[in-house]
Amino acid sequence: MTRLMLILAGLVLALFAGALVIGPANAPYWDSLSALFVDDGTPLTLVMREIRLPRAILALAIGASLGMAGAAMQGYLRNPLADPGLIGVSSSAALGAVIALQTGLAAAYAFGLPLAALVGAVLGVLLVLALAGPRGASITLILAGIVVSALAGALTSLVLNLSPNPFAASEIVFWMMGSLADRSMDHVWLALPLIGLGLALLATLARGLDALTLGEDAAQALGINLTRLRLALVVGTAAVVGASTAVAGTIGFVGLVVPHLLRPFVGARPGALLWASALGGAAMLLAADILVRVVLPTKDLKLGVVTALVGAPLFLHLIYKTRRQMA
Repeated sequence: MTRLMLILAGLVLALFAGALVIGPANAPYWDSLSALFVDDGTPLTLVMREIRLPRAILALAIGASLGMAGAAMQGYLRNPLADPGLIGVSSSAALGAVIALQTGLAAAYAFGLPLAALVGAVLGVLLVLALAGPRGASITLILAGIVVSALAGALTSLVLNLSPNPFAASEIVFWMMGSLADRSMDHVWLALPLIGLGLALLATLARGLDALTLGEDAAQALGINLTRLRLALVVGTAAVVGASTAVAGTIGFVGLVVPHLLRPFVGARPGALLWASALGGAAMLLAADILVRVVLPTKDLKLGVVTALVGAPLFLHLIYKTRRQMA
């Protein structure tokens, strides 16, 4: 376990450094890193501090939060197909952002879009908690999330359908593909507090998730408060997914694929998988963001498209491998 964490941490550090120095500026490696710490009066300092650094920090934070949220959701539901978007927060956040784009709020105020997305995420999680009830079973939480996600998706489609402005509709579609381009440190400071809160809540679930592998009755006998556990899971997941969607759009497959890849290396222990998935998710999103800059750099390839293109075949391979092992 320690060796795995060290390998993942080293990989994250290497990819973070790569995210800082790889880009269209084509500046030497050491010059780029030097410009990050020392203002030499050249445009490279501006590029490093205002463009590449915020983008790398957001990729690290969002990837880590989605990875941990996916591991926590799969551990709680004891379902390897669960992902952070299951409770409908990402769809609700996307709906809030779409409304901001459609009404012109995003154009009128610099942070109109991410703030509207955060409001949508909060309303979505409150609706999920109201539908699931304080003591509902896991299946109730799943059904509530599906209902909220379907409702938010339908309303998003309605806004697109009724949009009189084709440019607004195009902007909505591109935003929903997910991207970290043109993000500033202001976006970092907006997202990091919520992501930090969500990670702190999710990190407390390790013991409860391990106990749940024995069943809910056994977990309660071991002193696990399942109501508190579920509340921490939902609020923590909502915080990280809402903040991530608010600043980067919809990015899928990170929380679904990464726990699958790392589960065999932690002995299938849900608690141990949390931080491993956080590091794995950070590595995956940093690598995907580097690919966005290297592959078709002039075509504005979206980050969410890359994660889907990489994650979907990988997930299909994992399903095929699992079927063969069970045969």
